[in-house]
Order: sequence, then structure tokens, then C-alpha cells
Amino acid sequence: MRSDTPVTSNEASAPAHREPPRPTAATRVTSRDVARAAGVSQAAVSLVLGDKWRGRVSPAKADAVRTAARELGYRPNLAARSLRMGRTRTVLLVVPALTTEFFARVYTGAARIAAAHGFGVVLYPSPEGTGPAHPSPSTPHSGRPMRAPLVPDPFDSASATLDGVIASSMAADSLTALRDAGLPLVMLDSDPDDDRATATVNLDIADGVRQLATHLHTLGHRRITHLTAGVDSWTFRLRAHALAEALHKTPGTLLRHHPAALGVDAGLHAAHAALTGPGPRPTALLCDDDIIAAGACKAVRRLGLRVPEDVSVTGFDDLALAVAVEPELTTVRLPAEEFGETGMRALLATLAGIQAEAPTLPVQLITRGSTAPPPTDPAPTA
Repeated sequence: MRSDTPVTSNEASAPAHREPPRPTAATRVTSRDVARAAGVSQAAVSLVLGDKWRGRVSPAKADAVRTAARELGYRPNLAARSLRMGRTRTVLLVVPALTTEFFARVYTGAARIAAAHGFGVVLYPSPEGTGPAHPSPSTPHSGRPMRAPLVPDPFDSASATLDGVIASSMAADSLTALRDAGLPLVMLDSDPDDDRATATVNLDIADGVRQLATHLHTLGHRRITHLTAGVDSWTFRLRAHALAEALHKTPGTLLRHHPAALGVDAGLHAAHAALTGPGPRPTALLCDDDIIAAGACKAVRRLGLRVPEDVSVTGFDDLALAVAVEPELTTVRLPAEEFGETGMRALLATLAGIQAEAPTLPVQLITRGSTAPPPTDPAPTA
């Protein structure tokens, strides 16, 4: 007997018969079990659980599939699906270091979105933010050149093991091998004009620097030293440029730059040099990150000076360290987890064949106890 209800190819109901017994805990739940429980075809189950059902399966049927899968405790066979789809559902996240809280937060945000879409994230630290490690000449105490040992490179055969790459605070040309392999590449905290990336997601770093400059200028600071991170990357070049541009508009402001490696001790030595160098002592130290700023605060105290009464100090990032020092740091808060989430969404959109958005996320000045008006002495020296 023919049914009067039309049935589509993707939404075919299971044949009318007695409902089979549901699988027990001892048996593995399959997509066929879900299809039977929901009264749809296996094709419909695949579409719904693969998030490709819109326009092909009705919302009511999609809800029925999700409910059945949840009640039965269904878990997809990722290995079989990978073979069928030609994907591993694995993303590589490349960061400069694992010891920095900021990148840990980026990973947390990226992994959260990836897991919600059935993807895994492999985290790879690339020292100095230059991409995969390569052997480089070095000179031991003997003075004879030697080569460092090769470090395993996760980018080898990447196209066979990865679906895409997210790289944070890296040079795009360091990932040329991945682009040559045809892998989608989303860059975070990188030059938006570099077209080698599939998409670029940035924080409004320049605005953060402008907020700091305005804050110090409003307090009355006119002698400011910028402790610049000793890393040749787009984000730190942008900070120096934005600061110079912001203070150039203020007549009578003396801006100096002093390099500092990313570390507390490096910040201490750089700040000591800046505070004891020739000429008028700076009344404010604007640091490229909170770790350098923590070292700068130590340098101020070791010179018998006070933060902020004699010297104001600012950081950047708003790490947990910012409230661990005394006084607590005035800094710029970067939404690191949201940054990672946005980067992963951009990559997933690319994998789905959708034009990825390339937003710039806002940042926020957090004013704390490490900044105050400068001392009344017009030009104290070290």
C-alpha cells in the first residue's frame, strides 16, 4: 500500500515494523541504532551529527536525531569518519612558548570551540616564534663551529595528518611549508596585510598602546621610556610605532626606547639601565608585557626608588602576575581565550567552505596602583 506522506531521500523514515530492542550497555551504539530510535535513515543521522542537515533535514527530525544520540550515549567512530571524509579532524596550534600564560589561554579558547565541533587540537611550541626548529650554527667554548641537533619537525607530511593550522604571534613565512601543502592557515596577532594566511585575527594592540599613552600623559608624564620586547615580530613593531605616533602629538614629551628580552631578570636589567643612564631620569616605564614590567618594578626598588611615587610602571597582557606584584600593575587586558575561540571559528569556517571573518578584538586598559602623577622635581637624574 502506498503512503500519502511524501518522503525525501535524506529524511526517509525507517520501514514500518516493530521497534527493535535498544542496544544494551555491553554493545556499541551505532548510527543505525540512532536512526531506528529517531525514525530516520542513517543518511539523515550522518547529516545531523555532521552539522550539515540545514536545508536537507527538517528541524524536528534533527532534534529527534540529537535526542536519540544523547539518550543512547552514541559516540561517532572518528577513525571511520576520517577515512570516509578524507580528514583527520585535527588542527595544529603553533605558539612561541608553553610557559606563557597568554598562550595557555589562547589554547584553552581554541580547544573549547574545536571540541564542540568534534575536532582535536595538537599544541606545538615554536621557540622565538619563528616556526619549526632547524639546525643552526653555534660556537662552543672551543671556538670551533658546530651544529645544533635536529629537532623533530611536526610540519613534515602535515597535509596527511592535519586539517588546518592556527599560528599565534608567528612570522607567516615561517609556515610556508604548510601553505605549500595546501593547508588552511589562520594567523593570530600577525600582519593583516600578509596574504599568505587564509585569515588573520588580531587584537587591537595599537589601541591598547594608545590607551596607555593617554593614561600616562593625563597623569602628567613627559619623560617616558619604552622597554621594548627583544623579539622581531609584527606585534612588537606595532607597539613601538603606535606609541611613537601617540606621543608625537604631545609637544615636550621625551620618548626613549630600551630593548629588553622577555623575562623578569631581563626587565630588571633593562629598567636599571634606563633609570641610571645619562640625562633626565624617566618618570614612567612603559613595558611591552607584564613580565618585563615585574622586572622593572624590582629595578626601581633596588635603586631606592618607589613605584609609583618616583617612577610609574605599566605592563601589557594582564597576566595573573599583574596582581601578584605590589603595587599591582596598570596594564592592558587582552581577551586571550576569546582570541583562541575566534581563531578556531575562522579555521572551521574555512574548512566548511565559508569565507572566514577576520575581526579585530577590542582590548581594555586596567588601571591599578603602579601608576600615579610624576614627582614634582622637574628633572631628577640617576
